Amino acid sequence: MTRDLVIGLDSSTTAAKAIAFDRDGNAQGEGRAQIALANPQAGWFEQRAEDWRHSAETAIRELLVKVKPERVAAIAISNQRESFAQFDAENTPLRPGTLWLDERGRSEIERLAQKIGRSEIHRISGKPVDLTPCLYRCAWFDAHMPDMWRKTAKTAEVHGVLIHHLTGQWVTSTASADPMGLLDMAAQDWSDTLIDAVGLSRAQLPKLVRPGQKIATLTEAAAKATGLPRDVVVVAGGGDGQCAGSGANVFETGRAYLNLGTAVVSGSFGEAYAYDPAFRTMKAIAETGYIYESCLRTGTFLVNWMVEQLFNIDPARNPQIFKTLEAEAALSPIGANGLALVPYWSGSMTPYWDPHARGIIAGLTASHRRGDVYRALLEGVALEQAMVTGRIARVTQPIDHFVAIGGGAASDLWCQIIADATGRKVLRSTTVEASSLGAAAAAATGVGWYASVMEAARAMTGDLTKTFTPDGKAQARYAELAAIYADLWPSLSKWNARMAAFAQGAPQ
Repeated sequence: MTRDLVIGLDSSTTAAKAIAFDRDGNAQGEGRAQIALANPQAGWFEQRAEDWRHSAETAIRELLVKVKPERVAAIAISNQRESFAQFDAENTPLRPGTLWLDERGRSEIERLAQKIGRSEIHRISGKPVDLTPCLYRCAWFDAHMPDMWRKTAKTAEVHGVLIHHLTGQWVTSTASADPMGLLDMAAQDWSDTLIDAVGLSRAQLPKLVRPGQKIATLTEAAAKATGLPRDVVVVAGGGDGQCAGSGANVFETGRAYLNLGTAVVSGSFGEAYAYDPAFRTMKAIAETGYIYESCLRTGTFLVNWMVEQLFNIDPARNPQIFKTLEAEAALSPIGANGLALVPYWSGSMTPYWDPHARGIIAGLTASHRRGDVYRALLEGVALEQAMVTGRIARVTQPIDHFVAIGGGAASDLWCQIIADATGRKVLRSTTVEASSLGAAAAAATGVGWYASVMEAARAMTGDLTKTFTPDGKAQARYAELAAIYADLWPSLSKWNARMAAFAQGAPQ
């Protein structure tokens, strides 16, 4: 039987999704399995490494009910980033893995920044000092769980853990290792400066390979557990954010992908290593190059929060509520009748890198209605994107359009607001599972279907179904609003810090 399919396995925070794609990027079948998440105490978010494996195996087995195993040529992984686990010399987990949501490393941020230097951490890793990378949890383990840390024979992120389960080798992709914050981004190798600072050695870390590179075929145990043939090739993938970029063919000139999902993540591609507070630098899912990535932690998460908590509406009982709110928001003028919303409900990453930041709704009067509040939310996200995209384009290269993916991309109103606020076209993609597709493009390259991941991405990515073009008058109006919006957070950031400290019981 012809090997005419590759699998993009997306191991996300809540579920594993195994999707089989043909050479043209058409999905031929899908399997899913949930992943349990534990919150054993405030600020701790954990998953069992065994559950990463079990969910992947279950998703693949479910997929193989829909497509014949003999058709599968290769598999590559897209994974939740900044989530990792520790293993002893027998490859047994020493404790649950910690997730990108985990906050225990907060106490180590300033200590590590002073020890190495904030600018030096940023220069080496491509990431401004921030709570999210594993670097700071490594420092926390070194300081607070030294016995466990000393027993660690291997520590690896989700991609490395799953590759070990599939091939028996401790190998991972540079595009999955780099979000950990331990990689020298210019050299594409582990940074001795960073790993030494947190009590690690190279021997405790997986071997690095580039995305799209063949790693090995399946072990007998992995073949039995998944139902795949033993000769299926395992290819290096990478972090879900970068995979989404490849799934949206971010390699086109002037393009940035815009994932309007739980978080709002955008990225553009470039060959040169560059770093700036306006973005995080990530390894692209490609043979060479980088993704210059902006990240707002609250996208559709904030939409759902507002509907459920502020408007007291259960979307499960009223599924039309989002259309109703959009219609109300469309009747509100640009600027939401003098209302502004800063969407920092989960802190600020780009461009301020303030984990203590809090959300703001400013300008409320008794005349405002919920349509105004909802529009202010959509506009707040759009104005944030306009601010960071402008800075990224100035530091790297011009960006003239977005390819919108994710659940929020289905909103015509939101896409048009983003086009008007940023002054850039927004093209809606038909690609639904961009991260899985990006991983599949890597798998297709590793098995020899295409000469490069870039070529695979161009051949396999979906059509662009609708274009939202900036309206000249609206764009001018948003430029005025953007100048006002840009002053809001700097004006309130010191007050915010005092309020955050007060809420934590710190003296003022």
